[in-house]
Amino acid sequence: MSNSGKGREQDRARVAGHQDHEVRYEADKEDVSEGAVKETIKEVGNSRDKIENELERKK
Repeated sequence: MSNSGKGREQDRARVAGHQDHEVRYEADKEDVSEGAVKETIKEVGNSRDKIENELERKK
């Protein structure tokens, strides 16, 4: 894992729903709206695998 600027390890397996750049990245990657990503985070949690699986299922 890469180190963040604050000396903590970043968790690439999770999507930080409060960080616009992470939501935007996931939305672009899955070709959905940022709102759809945020709604999915509320539904299934912030696990990147669960979010991607749910977004694929909804397509």
